Amino acid sequence: MNKIKKIYIRDITLRDGQQSLFATRMNQDQIDRVLPLYKKVGFYAMEVWGGAVPDSIMRFLNENPWDRLEKIKAVIGDSSKLTALSRGRNLFGYNPYPDEVIEGFCRNSIKSGVDIMRIFDALNDVDNMKSSIKFVKENGGIADCAVCYTVDPVFSRKQKINAFIKGQKLPQKIFTIDYFVNKAKELQSLGADIITIKDMAGLIPPDVSGKLIKRLKDELSVPINIHTHCTPGYGLASTLTAILNGVDIVDTSIMSFAGGPAAPAYELIQIFADKLGIDTGINKEFIFQIDRELRKIRKELAEFDSYKMFPIEFDVTNYKLPENVDKWFDQAIEYAIAGKEEDLLDVCHQIEKYFNFPPPDESVKKAEIPGGMYTNMLSQLKQAKLDHLLGRVLELVPMVRVKAGCPPLVTPTSQIVGVQAVNCVIDENKGQPHYTTKSTQFINLVKGSYGKTPIPIDPEFRKQITGYEEEVPYNDKDYKKQPNPVFAEYGNQPLASNEKEELLLELFPAVASEFLKKRLEETYLQKINEIAEKERQKYEKERQEYENLTPEQKQERLIKGLYNYNWS
Repeated sequence: MNKIKKIYIRDITLRDGQQSLFATRMNQDQIDRVLPLYKKVGFYAMEVWGGAVPDSIMRFLNENPWDRLEKIKAVIGDSSKLTALSRGRNLFGYNPYPDEVIEGFCRNSIKSGVDIMRIFDALNDVDNMKSSIKFVKENGGIADCAVCYTVDPVFSRKQKINAFIKGQKLPQKIFTIDYFVNKAKELQSLGADIITIKDMAGLIPPDVSGKLIKRLKDELSVPINIHTHCTPGYGLASTLTAILNGVDIVDTSIMSFAGGPAAPAYELIQIFADKLGIDTGINKEFIFQIDRELRKIRKELAEFDSYKMFPIEFDVTNYKLPENVDKWFDQAIEYAIAGKEEDLLDVCHQIEKYFNFPPPDESVKKAEIPGGMYTNMLSQLKQAKLDHLLGRVLELVPMVRVKAGCPPLVTPTSQIVGVQAVNCVIDENKGQPHYTTKSTQFINLVKGSYGKTPIPIDPEFRKQITGYEEEVPYNDKDYKKQPNPVFAEYGNQPLASNEKEELLLELFPAVASEFLKKRLEETYLQKINEIAEKERQKYEKERQEYENLTPEQKQERLIKGLYNYNWS
């Protein structure tokens, strides 16, 4: 391995960290409390926007997403690049958007403070990312193009035998290292400034992480970024192997917002960097202060914290680890270099246990599906009072996935596949054929509305689900702009009064409509109150003047109509 001298850190605490652990409930006041400290740290980049942030802060906090981005930019300035996340042509939701909406979103995001737009597509369909890449670069932004990491479906012995008897061929080795490298090359040719391996489910094991990063570094010319999570227990080890194989940028969260379903902790990565003599460019002095404030905020968000496991308090600028713990870090590096994956994972789990991070989720690791998909399927089954059939659902997931063209198990396709697997079990429980019950999203996925799937969908199955044998791709001629009504009761004001508000309507129709109407009502009532207050002040001033007049002066001024009120 080559000697690595420097890595860049992208802090994802304020977007991915809070989304993974606390349902994106940080309000603006909480964000504001840590921004001055962040400005002093100087992370290469800070992910602060996109993902669930715009929807959640309108829905639950009654806050304007554009205001949040602009307020963060006002404090951070140029000390760190601000990053946002977008789903390519889908932007935030399930449905694709025409170029007009994508251009407006990219332009206004960059104008409001985004420096780096991380663009991904749930199907890894590069065509769905072209418009966003183009518009981000045209508006002076950095196009960070993500290839979504996923794993091949795992079939049971029974499924393999049944497929063989029926003469069906189950797909194998779809998501190979070649697959991800080729996708990255396509994106680089389209103008990607950064390539990210985006492993939202935390399913990339250390051995694959190291080999994939090495291939990308050998065959591409743009910086390579690794993004992963800790849910099944790979995150810390896989990040270390990525570093040892030359990755340029690493995504981390500050300790109190790290681990479990979230990303690896910055502090642990910094210890590895210190031992390897790698410069991260971070002013570490303020990290502990940020973490202490985040710890307070986490307590404030307790109702949304499903883990409630606080890592130990740890100052990365002034620490002396117990001898055995210090040795674990050294061993992790040795095992990573030697390719001893099991030993590496064991010692990384020991490290995480010492720092009091959640243990690996063995159910997610065994099922090889995202944690959010797993819990959503279980919740859906509980609502149907069929949670005892979770095992059967997990058995059906790979078959449903193959039928649907083997989409990567990332948001939102993981949820589409998961919901459909549950629907199949519900059908089965009712004595009905599979796919009697199907969601609109599953129909659109099979139809081709969301883009091309990694493997072709059987035309007969497509006809069964959608009524069409041939793929029916998205057509922006079918797109209808959201209505923007005018409210007479609020002074004939439109629901959305500018382009940014119109974009919120397009991207989050139901949530933004309610949010904007509430804002309109608040603004109108505020104006009414301001007018009433001015009128009250005028009234009080005239009354006092009137009281100081002689009786003759009072009579004279009232006759001449010099006052609006009659106090006589």
